[in-house]
Amino acid sequence: MAKIVIDPITRIEGHLRIEAKVEEGKVVDAWSSSTMFRGIELILKGRDPRDAWAFTQRACGVCTTVHAFASIRAVENALDITIPDNARVIRNIISAIQFVQDHVIHFYHLHALDWVDIVSALSAAPTKTAALAQSISDWPNSSVTYFKGVKEKVQAFVDTGQLGPFSNAYWGHSAYKLPPEANLMAVAHYLEALDWQRDVIRIHALLGAKNPHLQTFLVGGMAVPVDPNSQNALNAGSIAFMKELAVKALKFVEKVYIPDLLAVASFYKEWASYGGGVGNYLVYGEFQNDNISNTDNLWLPRGIIKNRDLSTVHPVDQEKISEYVTHSWYEYPEGDGTGKHPWEGETNYKYSGPKPPYDFLNTDAKYSWLKSPRYEETPMEVGPLARMLVAYASGHERVQAVVNLVLGKLGVGPEALFSTLGRTAARGVETLVIAEMLPVWIDELAANMKKGDLRIHANEKWDPKTWPAKAQGYGWYEAPRGALGHWIKIKDTKIDNYQMVVPSTWNGCPMDAGGRKGPWESAIIGTPVADPEKPLEILRTVHSFDPCMACAVHVVDPEGKEVTRVKVI
Repeated sequence: MAKIVIDPITRIEGHLRIEAKVEEGKVVDAWSSSTMFRGIELILKGRDPRDAWAFTQRACGVCTTVHAFASIRAVENALDITIPDNARVIRNIISAIQFVQDHVIHFYHLHALDWVDIVSALSAAPTKTAALAQSISDWPNSSVTYFKGVKEKVQAFVDTGQLGPFSNAYWGHSAYKLPPEANLMAVAHYLEALDWQRDVIRIHALLGAKNPHLQTFLVGGMAVPVDPNSQNALNAGSIAFMKELAVKALKFVEKVYIPDLLAVASFYKEWASYGGGVGNYLVYGEFQNDNISNTDNLWLPRGIIKNRDLSTVHPVDQEKISEYVTHSWYEYPEGDGTGKHPWEGETNYKYSGPKPPYDFLNTDAKYSWLKSPRYEETPMEVGPLARMLVAYASGHERVQAVVNLVLGKLGVGPEALFSTLGRTAARGVETLVIAEMLPVWIDELAANMKKGDLRIHANEKWDPKTWPAKAQGYGWYEAPRGALGHWIKIKDTKIDNYQMVVPSTWNGCPMDAGGRKGPWESAIIGTPVADPEKPLEILRTVHSFDPCMACAVHVVDPEGKEVTRVKVI
């Protein structure tokens, strides 16, 4: 038996450590540990609730907007604020382009190298690569000359000996199965996607003044003005420019991302049998159709699927959520076997026991800075797979059509969705259906402007003098990585308590008081490992979740001292 330690996991955001036991070429047990502390909730105590979004948004530089959304919705829920229609539409547009950009970046720049062998691409014939690319898409950058140029660029890069992001990898691993021509095609699109994502996200610059960390959020609406007659507001010109970027985003998804996804997946169908995880899925839903915080009227529906049963979608009740610290480096005064609802939750760094050992974790005790969220005492997977499963089972027509199309092209049944391959495919499906809606929401904003509806903020409850002495609320948002929740308690117009339960906490949590493992730990078990010294297969399943540890944990020293220094290799 071999015990594998992968620390740090790269091509993610933040610090993640995975330990796994391997017997006879297969993982038989696994543990997930986040090795940084998060202190955002402590920083917020005593502050103005209207400012919380600006602090929480800095929890991560990858998701950029997601904590701002959850935060303003939590405050709006607590104060019973209904936002204007234009604010809802603008928020939908901001969310949609965030999803599309984030998922494409994940596929090419974070996950692809688990399936694509860069070194193999150097032996590809550009003529055969062009023929392959032209057989799956009419994307214009598919000529022999184009792929010859990409191959020469990669070769020149390799010849320098400075491989940058391509260094320290498992090139030549027996688990790689793509032919050289497919590898070269994927590498070419990896490079194209770098320029594409930088371009389309300019929608955020128009609506939020910058990216990352947009600056135009407001409790009660948005701060970006809407006026077709003003050069200093959203007008016909900016609407046309956003529409142009939205069309560009959709074309790349349709003609590059989805064909590449299907091409790569066709060589790895056996991965429909690995990485299933806990089999329970939680979705808060996203893209509001009306203007009430936490509305049930959503374009992507809310719901829970239990035990992989697609025949029933269960409702979501926020009161049934709790967090455990049994195997987390925290302490609850009531004892570690007790789960706490987020409104009563605590984030402290008073735990005095052993911290990360950096040899092997004591997995019988505490081994992560992540808490363990549970819904009705049950671990839940969140993210694109959860969203597409709930939408599919809820009868979302477009999601059903695209899922069935993808399954048909791969020649697999619905059971393949519950896997590493299914998780990766679901992200592509979601990207396509959201990219299709982006122009629709832009047109909706244009229609409001045309009929003279220019209101973007609800002013009625902006003044704290109008607030009750005590209030509490929660804000749900579907981040690209999954269900995100913020819970707030307000007392005498100030934040009394604040808790964030983020997607990577749901997915990457340690065991709870009942010994139930979280989604990452469960999904890794059963994974084949050809070479314990090069555990590429484990990375495939971990990356399929798109971990974002920065949202989940943060290094904090109240005296401003350097806590740790990480050497980048």
